[in-house]
Amino acid sequence: MSTFRINLHQTLYSLSDALDLVGVVQVHHGKRVAFMAAEVGMRMGWSGTPLDDLFMAAMLHDCGVANTAVHARLAQFEWEKEKEHCKIGAMLLRDTGLLSHLADTVLHHHTHWHELKDKPFDEKTLHHANCIYLVDRVDVLSLHQQVKNPNILLGRQAIRDKINEKRDDWFCPELVDVFLDISQSEAFWLSLEREHVDGYVSEWISHDSTRDMSFDELKSVIQIFSHIVDAKSKFTQEHSDGVANLSRYLGEKFELSEMKCDMLELAGLLHDLGKLRVPDEVLEKPGKLSDDEFAVIQRHSFDTLNILKRIHGFEEIAQWAGQHHERVDGSGYPYRSSESRLPLEARIIAVADIFQALAQERPYRGSMPPEKVLSILKEEVAQGKLDKGVVEAVEQDIENCWKVATLQDL
Repeated sequence: MSTFRINLHQTLYSLSDALDLVGVVQVHHGKRVAFMAAEVGMRMGWSGTPLDDLFMAAMLHDCGVANTAVHARLAQFEWEKEKEHCKIGAMLLRDTGLLSHLADTVLHHHTHWHELKDKPFDEKTLHHANCIYLVDRVDVLSLHQQVKNPNILLGRQAIRDKINEKRDDWFCPELVDVFLDISQSEAFWLSLEREHVDGYVSEWISHDSTRDMSFDELKSVIQIFSHIVDAKSKFTQEHSDGVANLSRYLGEKFELSEMKCDMLELAGLLHDLGKLRVPDEVLEKPGKLSDDEFAVIQRHSFDTLNILKRIHGFEEIAQWAGQHHERVDGSGYPYRSSESRLPLEARIIAVADIFQALAQERPYRGSMPPEKVLSILKEEVAQGKLDKGVVEAVEQDIENCWKVATLQDL
């Protein structure tokens, strides 16, 4: 089994950029919540692993949100369905060995204190969950205040008063007192600006050294984000898994090394990360996209590459994932790279992406059978768009490729 040298903090930080793409009005929300939670935590006397866990949970607290409409509703101070995304996020984390201990914190980050304090959890989980809830609502209130006036300092007292109104009911009194103490200063509010938060998180990254991580451990972390992408639309459920499966299967047919096949699988899981920026209505449109809508779609692979390239050790994975809409004749997007600049792995993912998409139901058509999928792939080869050798490998094993791409057992 392959081993990767990875800084987990850096990986989570970079991938959390994808979560920011979901929210139109709350860009950098997760990082601001992590910053404020850490400030509260340190004043509470938390340090070491407990503080680190709080920071990670805060950064990932909205990992159950894929839909832009849901994200917009969560930007309200109160919403009757606000706990649904908590359940989804907790489920994703429970399936991730390295992060499973954060699941209960994320599950209850919208649970009111009067209800939460009697639940059978350890004190750390109770306080972490409620701390994230408190500062999450602070961030929402600050965004509302800045709509009225961009200078947050003019709205800070109204935010402090609103949080204090909810003591004992929504929020733990001790956490409220700490928040009111640290938020007296102008510096606390000015520190919410993006450049400061980025610097703060960069320091956190430096606290974690590069470690050996097995392929299975890394994959379980990556799948949190691929599942968020696929959950964005009912028509893309399991798309990333299917592309990853078929990419690996074809890589093995080309006798690539185990490490390369592992990397291919990870690139397949992450290839559509940038689609979290695409509005739901564009992804689910039943008819042909307008020029404006297609232009929105065209940037998603660019966003994918730019998120992934920030992770040390992911340079090739980022390149292959970001090139999945490139074509060997240079007609693809977003880089217009031609065959000489497209590694085999990128050409494999391009074929796997088209194959899986055609095999899946879409809002404008049903699932296509294997022979129809192959016919379209061969047309693309004839037009000089797809790699002939990769498509020939599919043709020689079309039935198994279909099963692999649609997650059926061979």
